Amino acid sequence: MNPQEEQEARFVDIEIKLAHQEDLVESLNARVYEQQKQIDQLEAMVARLIEHMRTRDTTQAPVNERPPHY
Repeated sequence: MNPQEEQEARFVDIEIKLAHQEDLVESLNARVYEQQKQIDQLEAMVARLIEHMRTRDTTQAPVNERPPHY
């Protein structure tokens, strides 16, 4: 192989690696986006649960509490 062919082969190898890296970055970006959506949903759910706990009727006895005759 002459030097020009070697250099061409190296460029092709670099271009292949770059294409794989670009694909990987796009895949990772899509995964991060999906995870962020899930985090946002979970944060909203936690906020609703907190609000529910703050506004619930506190005059009711807890569900797992034993009755007074025990």
